[in-house]
Amino acid sequence: MAVSVKNSELIYKSLKNCGVKIVSALPETWLVHLIKFSEEDPDMQLVRLAKEEEGVGISSGAHFAGLKSAMLMQNHGFLASINGIVSLAQLYRIPLLMIISYRGEMGETDPWQTEGGLRTESTLKALDIPYDIIDSADSVEKKINKAAVLSESSERPVALLITRDLMVE
Repeated sequence: MAVSVKNSELIYKSLKNCGVKIVSALPETWLVHLIKFSEEDPDMQLVRLAKEEEGVGISSGAHFAGLKSAMLMQNHGFLASINGIVSLAQLYRIPLLMIISYRGEMGETDPWQTEGGLRTESTLKALDIPYDIIDSADSVEKKINKAAVLSESSERPVALLITRDLMVE
């Protein structure tokens, strides 16, 4: 499986165009190029995490310092971050832009990814987190911009699910 460098670069540039200065992430197959771009860019701060929930704290601190941030994670990482999302970001009205690799959706070949995929959208809905799905390159910039604006204006978490159709060549 080859991860699309071109679409990863499009996502990365869109985040930068929205003013994102800090990204947090754990290693993840579909996010490999986004993490690499963040690490190599002197204008971006990459914070490597031990677990995804730490990203909620990083993004909260960035918000209080006046900086825009994004969390890069797999949907299983999102599911593991719910306590921080609810008890920090939602409770204290903190913008939280989450870029989530949507593993386990239709076409998933790895059986260990399927349960998380089946739970992602219903969990976002249950938590009243606005979300959108990005499945083609032509919608990346617009959807990332709209999500960043909504997260800032509503002071709440917003999620974008990036799909296999977008990320895998």
